[in-house]
Amino acid sequence: MKTRFILIQTSHAGNVGAAARALKTMGFDDLVLVAPRWPNVLRREETIQRASGALDVLHNARIVATLDEALDGMSHLCATAMTPRDFGPPTSAPRAHFESLLKRELLAPTAQGLEAKNTENSALGDGAATSAETGVAFLFGCERFGMANEDVYRCHVALQIPTNPGFGSLNLAAAIQVIAYEWRQALGGFALPDAAPVAPAPAVVRADAAQVAGMLAHWEQALVQIGFLDPAAPKKLMPRLNQLFNRAQLQTEEIHILRGVAKAMIEAAQAKH
Repeated sequence: MKTRFILIQTSHAGNVGAAARALKTMGFDDLVLVAPRWPNVLRREETIQRASGALDVLHNARIVATLDEALDGMSHLCATAMTPRDFGPPTSAPRAHFESLLKRELLAPTAQGLEAKNTENSALGDGAATSAETGVAFLFGCERFGMANEDVYRCHVALQIPTNPGFGSLNLAAAIQVIAYEWRQALGGFALPDAAPVAPAPAVVRADAAQVAGMLAHWEQALVQIGFLDPAAPKKLMPRLNQLFNRAQLQTEEIHILRGVAKAMIEAAQAKH
C-alpha cells in the first residue's frame, strides 16, 4: 500500500529534517512539502543536521505549490487535527482507524465498485485487473496554526493522537513519528534484531513443607529470644508468617538464609544475657 506524508506550509527547516528521520526509522520515504516557508528547505543546514542520516529521504522529497499536486495518486486522506471541525470528517485515534482501514471497511466506494467490476470482468475472462491499489496520505499542517479547515474537509478522517487531556501539544516531528510508528505497526511492523542467546536459568529447587516448617520453628525460637513474640500470647503471628512464606514459594537456598538469620538473632540475644 502506497504511503505518503504531506507537510503543508512548514515554517521550521529543522522539522523537515526531523520528519525525514522519523519516516526512515519506520521504513517510509515518500515525503512531499506543500509551499514551505523556505524554497530551499531541503538543502538548508538545519534540515540536513536534523535528518541525522536520512539524507536519502530528503533527496527523494518533493516540493509542490498546491495540495492538489501532493495528493496525486492518493485515495485515502488522513488529516492530523487536534480540534474537530464542524462539518469535518470523523475523528479517530490512529490505531483504531488503521485497523478498520486495513480491514477495508473505510476504503473509498469507488475502489469497492471497481473491485466488483473487476470480479465480473474476471468471470468474463477479459484479463482485467483484480484489485485496486490504495494510496494513503497523512497530512500535517503548519506549526503555528495546524491544518486549514478546507484541507481538513477534504480528508476521510481526522486522526487525533491520544494525549494528556491537560496538555495535548505535540511538536510536528514528534506527531509524524507517532503516526508513522502506528501505521508501520498496523502494516505488520519490523522484527526485532536477533538477540544473543540467553543462557538457560539454573533449575529452581523449591523448599518442601518440612523445610518450611523447620525454618518457621527456628524463627519462632528466635523471635521469642529477642522479645518480639510472647509465647504466652502468640496471637496469630506464626500462622501469618507461615502464609507469608508460603506465598513466597521459598527455594532451598532461601531457607538456609532465613535459618541463618534466625541463628544470628538467637546468638545476639544470648550474648546480651
